[in-house]
Amino acid sequence: MTQLTRSTILRALGPFAAGYFTSYLFRVVNAAISDDLIAELDLSNTDLGLMTSMYLYGFVLFQLPLGLLLDRFGPRLVQAWLLLIAAIGAGLFAMGTDTASLAVARLLIGTGLSGCLMAAFKANAMWLPPERLALGNSAVVTFGGLGFLSGTYPANLAADLIGWRGVFWILVVFTLCIAAAIFVLVPKRDDDHHPVALSTQVSGYLGIFKDSVFWRVSPMVAAISGTFIAVQTLWATRWMNDVAGLDRHAAGQQLMILGFAFAVGSLSTGLIADAAQRRGIGLKTIVAAAFSLYAAAQLAMIFAVPLPLAAIWAVYGFTGQAANLGYATLGAHFGRRLAGRAQSAANLLLFLASALFQSTIGWTLDHLVTTQAIAKADAYAIALGSLLVLQILAFAWYATGRYANPR
Repeated sequence: MTQLTRSTILRALGPFAAGYFTSYLFRVVNAAISDDLIAELDLSNTDLGLMTSMYLYGFVLFQLPLGLLLDRFGPRLVQAWLLLIAAIGAGLFAMGTDTASLAVARLLIGTGLSGCLMAAFKANAMWLPPERLALGNSAVVTFGGLGFLSGTYPANLAADLIGWRGVFWILVVFTLCIAAAIFVLVPKRDDDHHPVALSTQVSGYLGIFKDSVFWRVSPMVAAISGTFIAVQTLWATRWMNDVAGLDRHAAGQQLMILGFAFAVGSLSTGLIADAAQRRGIGLKTIVAAAFSLYAAAQLAMIFAVPLPLAAIWAVYGFTGQAANLGYATLGAHFGRRLAGRAQSAANLLLFLASALFQSTIGWTLDHLVTTQAIAKADAYAIALGSLLVLQILAFAWYATGRYANPR
């Protein structure tokens, strides 16, 4: 690999990290303004879960085309254009007047931001050596954690000052600035554009979906990270309100603890994985250790263990994203030529899972509380406990596989 300067690396990868910051900010901001949306639009849990999850369904709809576009045209052009779609969706959300119009706008936002993580991972695969992918990918996810932080208590305060619609108009401008930065600052590469026949690209997907490693790693990522996204970006706040009895600002402060732990955990996980691989320790071991702690934090929520909320959310945030190390396994396994498609295919499963989890939790809560007259705390325990069982099964399947360390 050609020797690259630090300046080139920052220009090549930094704007994509900023894009993922934007993606996570949009992903969580509905949790910060959920009280405002409920008050203005009289939303039920089912309405709130479905409308918010439309962002995730936008990801699902565009993941397979995204992989084709990333591998054909490169992340620079693809991500810049997609962010324009996200800005349009944010503008429509700011003008929305009912649940349906907000849901459509949220779908556009999700479609426009659906490439942020995969474009960053593809750029990493293009610019970094394989043995540094786990660290590079985790650094990107850290920026997502910072975006999450910005969408918690700071977003609450901003909504108090200028209203939730004003917050979204600011996000429109911010998104356009990131799109311009990616288009202008990111250097071009000779391998950015691959004029490969569509049939050849599609056959690459077929090979990916037939690969046994893909079907070991992807369900684990989908179940664990999908639950993390569904809870982190909406139901953590509602759980704090409905079960822990916190008001909006107190919940926002707890969510900041989760977000800070998420950011620190993302970078720490990458550093630990980078050091472990150089010592011959596989990524599976790191995922196993993190998932054990993540499951313990979920059990503390499910059974209302009398621990400080800050401790539960700190462990939850620090470990919940470790399953994303599976993307490094897939990137190394499939190589640069197929990395965009392989990681996007896995991302499709992840966001399909997280969208279904997010909307199903809302339906489950309404059904159990309203129809079955079950207490809210018990309803949350049933919903979250069911997802934990699914995660354990998916992790057990992943743990039985054999994976080579990226070299």
